[in-house]
Amino acid sequence: MKKATKRFLQASLIAIGGVAITSFVMSEYLFKIAFHRVNYVPETSKEKQKYANEYWHYVNWFHRVNKEHWTFSTDDGDDQMSTYFIPAADGNRDRAVIISHGYKGNGETMANYAQMFYQLGFNVLLPDDRAHGQSAGKYINFGWLDRLDYQEWLRRLIDRLGEQVKIVLFGVSMGGATVEMMSGEQLPPQVKCIIADCGYSSIREELAYLLKQQYHLPEYPIYPLVSTINRHRLGFYLGDVSSKEQLAKNKLPIFFIHGEKDTYVPSYMAWENYQATHAPKDIWIVDHATHAESFWINPTAYREHIVRFLRKYFD
Repeated sequence: MKKATKRFLQASLIAIGGVAITSFVMSEYLFKIAFHRVNYVPETSKEKQKYANEYWHYVNWFHRVNKEHWTFSTDDGDDQMSTYFIPAADGNRDRAVIISHGYKGNGETMANYAQMFYQLGFNVLLPDDRAHGQSAGKYINFGWLDRLDYQEWLRRLIDRLGEQVKIVLFGVSMGGATVEMMSGEQLPPQVKCIIADCGYSSIREELAYLLKQQYHLPEYPIYPLVSTINRHRLGFYLGDVSSKEQLAKNKLPIFFIHGEKDTYVPSYMAWENYQATHAPKDIWIVDHATHAESFWINPTAYREHIVRFLRKYFD
């Protein structure tokens, strides 16, 4: 009996050790896929490939339009952060927008939104987040450290345009979550409102959702291990990255936009963010839109909703 018990315990320890090693290897693999920098913009989803001609039209406009390249170095030892500033066509210095891009994108990939705001008379700032585009960084931080870099972009934008400028924060997908997380910080009075398109409610919820949907894996033990790896590499646990917690501190008017058929950041997260917000708020769930497709389905309607919100809380 004692020998059988010993063999059972040995087998159990080997099995537990095997599970632990497998979980760690899987977590390291997922961290590499999700968090490591890539020096290209991945192909868009099948749903949005039909908009390719329109997309490249906007990118060509971005390449032609008059713009300035700005940089700054972060305090934590990273190299330069990069952004492009597009001055308003009529030279006005009274209104500006900072546009935050999505996961593995960059400022250029937001050219359609940039043109929309430009045609509305805005000065436009298009940062590349850490580990994206021309900005430095080895790891993607999903907006948590980017929200602090944007404080520096705000200071530089105000220096460029003057204290009288009124600023909108606008973002899509990871960028939507970035501006949502900025909302909980002490922002300069020039920031008047926020527009967040398909931002996630928290990284924990988003990763748990994607683990189940894309990899058919449970949240545990993968999520805690990935979070611990992130703490070691980037200095924070993933549980810190919460749009909902930041929005609970927000005092600025905010407009939530989300695609009804979003299967990457599910639309219920928009409602979670909306409910977490106690400031003036609007929400638009766009029929038939998948992830980050709301603009492309009907650019005219998208612009009209933006203008309506701005007339209410910005102008």
